[in-house]
Amino acid sequence: MTVAVNAGIDERPTRAHPLPTLLRRPEVGALVATLAIFLFFSLSTQAFLTPAGISTWLYSASLFGIMAVAVALLMIGGEFDLSAGAMTGTTGLIVGVVTTQWELNIWLALVLALAVALLIGAGNAWVVMKTGLPSFIVTLAAFFILQGCNLALTKLFTGSVAIQGMGAVPGFDQVKVFFGSSFPFLGMDVKISIVWWIAFTALATWVLLRTRPGNWIFAVGGQVTSSRQVGVPVFKVKLGLFMTTAGAGWLVGMLQLFDVSTVQATTGVGQEFIYIICAVVGGCLLTGGYGSAIGAALGALIYGMTLQGIVFAQWDNNWLKAFLGGMLLLAVLVNLLVRRQSGVRA
Repeated sequence: MTVAVNAGIDERPTRAHPLPTLLRRPEVGALVATLAIFLFFSLSTQAFLTPAGISTWLYSASLFGIMAVAVALLMIGGEFDLSAGAMTGTTGLIVGVVTTQWELNIWLALVLALAVALLIGAGNAWVVMKTGLPSFIVTLAAFFILQGCNLALTKLFTGSVAIQGMGAVPGFDQVKVFFGSSFPFLGMDVKISIVWWIAFTALATWVLLRTRPGNWIFAVGGQVTSSRQVGVPVFKVKLGLFMTTAGAGWLVGMLQLFDVSTVQATTGVGQEFIYIICAVVGGCLLTGGYGSAIGAALGALIYGMTLQGIVFAQWDNNWLKAFLGGMLLLAVLVNLLVRRQSGVRA
C-alpha cells in the first residue's frame, strides 16, 4: 500500500499583519488627530504648554469628555440623545432652586436632581422602545421641553433666569470638595472634574470590553432583531444607556454648579451636538454597533485643546465652528475608509 503525503501544505495558523488589526480600533484616528493638534498649538502658541494653559484645556475637555463618553455608549447602542446638553442645566437649576429658594438640604437636593435626571432618561427610553419612534425625534422633543421649563420655571421661582448665591447655602463647601475642588499636580491646578472624566472613561471602557452588558450594547446597536432572538434584553440595555446619559448630565451639571457657584437657565443648550461630534471623531458610527469610550474621550480632548488653543493663538473664535464642521466630516470619511480597508462591516 502506498500512502500519499502532501508535504506542501502548511496548516499552521498565519499571523495577521498588525496594521489592519490596529486600524480596526475605533480610537486610532482620534489618537492621531489628538497628537497633531497638540503639536500644532504647542509650537504655535506660548501659553498652551504652560501649567495654567494645560489646566485650562484639560478642564474644558473633562466636562465635554464625561458627556461624550456617555453619548458614545448610547450611540454604540444605536440611539441618540439630543436632550443631553439641556440636562446639565436642568439638574443644576433644580439644585439651585430648591436650596436657595426652599432651603432644602443640599445633599437631598443632589439626590433629587439625580432622580429627576434618571426619570427623564428612563422616560426617553420608554417612549423610544414602546412607540418605535426614532430617538432623534423623541429626545429633540425632550430637549425643547427641558429648555422651556428651565427658562420659565427658573424665572417663575426666582424672578430671574440665573441662580446665584449658592456659596451661601449650608453645606456648599462640603459638596464642593467632590464636585468643585482642585489640587496641585506637577505645577498645575487640576480640577476634580478631570479625575471624574478619567474614572468614567475607564469604567465605560471596562464595561464595553470586559463585561456581558458591554457585548449587549454592541449587539443591540448592530442588529436589534438578532439580539432579541439570542436572548439579549434589548429594552433593559437601552433603558440603562439612556439613564446613563442622563446621569452623566447630572454629574456635569454638578461639576459646573459647584465650580462657579452659579447656573444659567441656558446652561448646556447647544452642546449636545458637540458631544455627538466628539463621539463620532472618536470612532463611533452613526449607525450604531461600533465605537469606543476612549475614542470619545480623545474627541473631547481634541475639542478642549482646540477651544483653548484658538484663544491662546488669538484667533477669531468663529473659526471654532468651522473647525467642528470640518472635523466631523473628516472623521466620518476616515472612519468609512478605515472600515473598508480593514474589512470591518458598517
